[in-house]
Amino acid sequence: MPPQPKLTPLLSGRPFDPQVYIVRSTVRVIGALVFGHCFFSEDPTFQELTQAIDFGLAFVSTVWRRLYDMFPWALRHLPGPHQEMFRYQEAIRGFIYQEIIRHKLRAPEAPKDFISCYLAQITKATDDPVSTFNEENLIQVVTDLFLAGTDTTATTLRWALIYMVQHRAIQDRVQQELDEVLGAASAVCYQDRKRLPYTWAVLHEVQRLSSVVAVGAVRQCVTSTHVCGYPIPKGTIILPNLASVLYDPECWETPRQFNPGHFLDKDGSFVVNEAFLPFSAGHRMCPGDQLARMELFLMFATLLRNFWFQLPEGSSGLRLEYIFGGTLQPQPQEICAVPRLDSPSPGPRAEGQ
Repeated sequence: MPPQPKLTPLLSGRPFDPQVYIVRSTVRVIGALVFGHCFFSEDPTFQELTQAIDFGLAFVSTVWRRLYDMFPWALRHLPGPHQEMFRYQEAIRGFIYQEIIRHKLRAPEAPKDFISCYLAQITKATDDPVSTFNEENLIQVVTDLFLAGTDTTATTLRWALIYMVQHRAIQDRVQQELDEVLGAASAVCYQDRKRLPYTWAVLHEVQRLSSVVAVGAVRQCVTSTHVCGYPIPKGTIILPNLASVLYDPECWETPRQFNPGHFLDKDGSFVVNEAFLPFSAGHRMCPGDQLARMELFLMFATLLRNFWFQLPEGSSGLRLEYIFGGTLQPQPQEICAVPRLDSPSPGPRAEGQ
């Protein structure tokens, strides 16, 4: 078992920014699935991966990112923080390439991780002239898994903790359900979501309201067409706006308010809402859908089982305005995680609760 990140702020109940811990945890999960091994905290590669992701999360909401999108041919040759992004990108690509080499040098065995499965598929498609399975695409897919997968999962979990601090009654109800259903069980498993309808509904509402991906999966028109009477020429880049359905007042009772009841029937059972499309839909649906759902549930339920989340003493309140980037990210801010076994009474509530 690799050493875990230091949990001193959590165990002592001191104020801390949860982003660092959440990013580290998601990187470990994705790393284990992709490479077939866990990272140690002291591993220089692990540290560079987390630094690259932290930098990337901050970079996407800056003016430099927008300038690069508009003038990539010029920014490539000018100094600025985007050059640091390029350095991180090349470092990650180099590490992934070395992992591919190590996988190829192993003795033949049944595929046990994403890279070995992909390499097996490359071998099967050797004689297919139109196959897209190749090492360059493998590097890009793994890079996307780390950057996009960590960004969306970490952002959702950060919003989840913020909403639990803001809505203490909802946090209490989640914890009551966890205690009643799981009892003294040593760990939460993904199948437990079926017995925890309220907890599962709360997590869905977090995704719907504030961890929305700003745009859905980008796609390019392969032929000229018309949409709502407007001509769309072949080659046009389409950016679906997922918020249009996730905030639709015809589909949600209180579209701009946090309301787990959007996913519960009158008997308190979990219900699916067809307008819930945070992972997009159809052929462009996020390939990490199932992984994200599992990560989110296991981490959220485990955290709520073990800690009360609350504002620090003297706090002026939560900042709920989002930062617009690849996702709608919460403002950097500190909260407290008080161990439930050591603190039998709730701490200070958020403003207005």
